[in-house]
Amino acid sequence: MKFIDLFNLSTRMFKARTSRTLLTVLGMSVGIGAILFLVSLGYGLQKTLLERITTSDSLLTLDVSEAKSGAVALDRDMIKSIENLPGVEDVSPAFQITTQGHIDGLSADLVTMGSKASFLKLGGVKPVLGTLLSDSDENGIVISSAIAQVFGKSVDEMMGKEISFSFFVPSATDASDVAPSDQAQSELNRVDSNKKFKIIGIVDGQDNIAYLNSLALADLNIDKYGQAKVKCRTNPEMTIIRDKILGYGLLVSSLSETVDQANQIFRVVQLVLMLFGIIALFVSAIGMFNTMTITLLERTEEIGIMKSIGASDSGISVMFFMESAIMGFLGGIAGVAIGWLGGVFFNFVINIVASRFGGQSVSLFYSPLWFVISIIIFSTVVGFFTGLVPARRASKIDPLDALRYK
Repeated sequence: MKFIDLFNLSTRMFKARTSRTLLTVLGMSVGIGAILFLVSLGYGLQKTLLERITTSDSLLTLDVSEAKSGAVALDRDMIKSIENLPGVEDVSPAFQITTQGHIDGLSADLVTMGSKASFLKLGGVKPVLGTLLSDSDENGIVISSAIAQVFGKSVDEMMGKEISFSFFVPSATDASDVAPSDQAQSELNRVDSNKKFKIIGIVDGQDNIAYLNSLALADLNIDKYGQAKVKCRTNPEMTIIRDKILGYGLLVSSLSETVDQANQIFRVVQLVLMLFGIIALFVSAIGMFNTMTITLLERTEEIGIMKSIGASDSGISVMFFMESAIMGFLGGIAGVAIGWLGGVFFNFVINIVASRFGGQSVSLFYSPLWFVISIIIFSTVVGFFTGLVPARRASKIDPLDALRYK
């Protein structure tokens, strides 16, 4: 038989047994929809988390700090040594001092981070409002959202506000003899600054931290840094640079290690969620197998007539295989639609609840294109194999027995 004839015979069940066929396809689509819904939730959670903690720059950045022993100082000379390492693209050191911030007649104790403009960017920090530090605006600062609460204002109200600081620096002349961790125990000198800093950006944070450009704090003569971020050109060079910095006696960590661990955890979560969906698909496959078996019994006499006028065993098998594959394919298409609509509805409800409690809207579902295509192919293959046994039985039916079948 020609392919077009086999296709017409295979799709005839939509006219002859419309309700049963559609219910069978619906059963398959529910299983596929469950897989797409659950796995998309896993992908969405992974994507949302990583987008909030990483940027492309931060994945190539090393976090460097002093060892607890303090045997090796992270000072300007050490920063220059790191900058001269092959493969280092940028080094952004930062120091931390205690300050008192003044806005509109109100004062509050804050922690100030003085750093290069690239520090926040290399750390994967993204602003909630405004922009990050820049070299072109030395007096622009970025604050955490917690500072807005301290001054009793919203983050929108804090944008563009001017703030002045009183700095508390170690009594040592250049502050190089006292580690940042020991500043609280050392004698501090108060330095009132006449500079007005403008808030240009706000980042999420529970600590009262203000980020200032270190160029604007040059008169404090701070020579010792609490930490530094080292951006590498490539990932292979990152490992070599990490080992060399460790050889200096400093501590080194990287966000990429945390991201790799998070990805491993999410792979396990996605696998577990997929297994739940496969259980639903397995139940649907049993229903399709039952439908194909009933179809075989109903069409036994028809098969006998087809064989008696010259239809081959392989043609009969192909007809059943094609019929089950078409139902599997349609079940996959419908399942993708059901899974996607379910995700949209669930995400809509979650965002409504989050907004009422003051949270931010998020997208909890994400389906990569390759996964959607794969799941449709998988559904078609499952449908194909559910017709395996009925197809073999149909091809082996004796024409005379089939004609006498009632």
